[in-house]
Amino acid sequence: MPFDDYRAIELLSRTPYGRVSASRRALPFTTVTRHLIVDGQLILRLHRGYDYHQALDGSVVAYEADNVNSGASDTWSVQFTGTARVCDPTPAERALFGRTPRLADGAPFDPVFLRIEPEFVTLHHLTDVPVFQYAQTV
Repeated sequence: MPFDDYRAIELLSRTPYGRVSASRRALPFTTVTRHLIVDGQLILRLHRGYDYHQALDGSVVAYEADNVNSGASDTWSVQFTGTARVCDPTPAERALFGRTPRLADGAPFDPVFLRIEPEFVTLHHLTDVPVFQYAQTV
């Protein structure tokens, strides 16, 4: 595994959530997910009620996580691209996810899991990022 891939995995382990993107009926969509890295593969947990796992299973997806809103002066973004497959994690892997959210858009959170074996790993790193001030509305 190239050094940048190891660095990307290390950075990804610093944040518990990211975004998975794919297309559904030729239209792009993105949803937030919880992730783990196990043996160089990503395991994602998302809400079954969204029904996104149906579109993601067997599809090439992009998974991205970053520290953009952390306030750090160095900003990074990691993207893994590969084929997603619905999976049933081991009890130990499920335990690593921690507790599930209570609700997803007002409905009880029903977890479903996907495994991605990355084919491409991209790491972007910005140094000395200026502090962003949120605009005030009047």
